Amino acid sequence: MYCTSWCADCHRAKQFMKDRGVNFAEVNIDEDPDAEELVIQVNKGRRKVPTIKVGDRFFSCSPFDPYQLSSELNIPLNK
Repeated sequence: MYCTSWCADCHRAKQFMKDRGVNFAEVNIDEDPDAEELVIQVNKGRRKVPTIKVGDRFFSCSPFDPYQLSSELNIPLNK
């Protein structure tokens, strides 16, 4: 998951995934210029976080949407 430390949507997405036992790695785009460039590229010129990579596919969950995240990750909406 590509994120920033200050992003409320990132915090919500992380907690959502943790609550459901989803393993993920965080990449802070404020600290990694290459990751920031990737996020901008996959989001058509926009710096959107959280941006999540599943396999070879990227999607943004900004604003945070639990329905979208559960659907994209194929995980339960409710704990």
